[in-house]
Amino acid sequence: MKTSLIIGTRGSDLALWQANYVQSKLKTLGVESTIHIIKTQGDQIQHLSLDKLEGKGFFTKEIEDALLKNEVDIAVHSHKDLETEQPFGLMIAAVSDRADAAEMLLIHPRAFDENQKIPFKLNAVIGTSSARRKSQILHFRPDITLQDIRGNVPTRVQKLRDGQYDAILLAKAGLDRLELDLSDLKAVPLDTEYFVPAPAQGVLAIQCRSNDDDTIAILKKMNNDKVAITTGIERTVLNKMHGGCHLPLGVYATEEDGEYTVHVSYATAWNQPVRNISFMANNAEGLPQLIVDEIKK
Repeated sequence: MKTSLIIGTRGSDLALWQANYVQSKLKTLGVESTIHIIKTQGDQIQHLSLDKLEGKGFFTKEIEDALLKNEVDIAVHSHKDLETEQPFGLMIAAVSDRADAAEMLLIHPRAFDENQKIPFKLNAVIGTSSARRKSQILHFRPDITLQDIRGNVPTRVQKLRDGQYDAILLAKAGLDRLELDLSDLKAVPLDTEYFVPAPAQGVLAIQCRSNDDDTIAILKKMNNDKVAITTGIERTVLNKMHGGCHLPLGVYATEEDGEYTVHVSYATAWNQPVRNISFMANNAEGLPQLIVDEIKK
């Protein structure tokens, strides 16, 4: 059994938090590790929104290449960034516990309006580069102006503070993990039932080579089986819809006492009408196909 692993990760504050989190989990299993930072296409191209970038795997491909070349032993990703089909020779060996999957709306104090259902002023400028977030926020507030925003989490928050936007949308999990001081801003978590997160939002995926039996055995001890099932539902829907960063699709599944609840938000493009649908079932098997069949009606 291996006693030391090399962890491949992006270099952002959030990615390093994630890598350090996995490193601490490995240490409890008696496995030492070192962290190797890899720059991805998504890190290098900051002037385009994600839905304008060509290809797939903007934040993962270079890390996966390092895995395949045996330069690192495992890769730690935000699960929502990973392609739904693994490159040949790689596998997701473990998923983490799930942090709060909700979206967080950060609002500049000057633009806060508690009389609105989503509490920012009329005709506000909202920053996001996600087709899914654009689609859903526009659905609830057609009065807004959307502007792309890129950069790591602290950079985006600073752009809001500097007045470049009236509000921005970010994953609550990332903000919670970084423990940023947001006391000068209005922070409003959005209910996952009506503002549906990305598939696997709030979950870390730990990837390794599919022929590396020793590493697989270690990572399996870290796997959250329940989260693997619910994120499996979400990502299978995404896969069957042939979606990625370009598709305005939110899918969020939960399980309680054997009952699965899935909330879905879907549009053909970010500026097209949104469909919000909820599903309940007592079996995860076959559920993604039922959801896709309903979406395509």
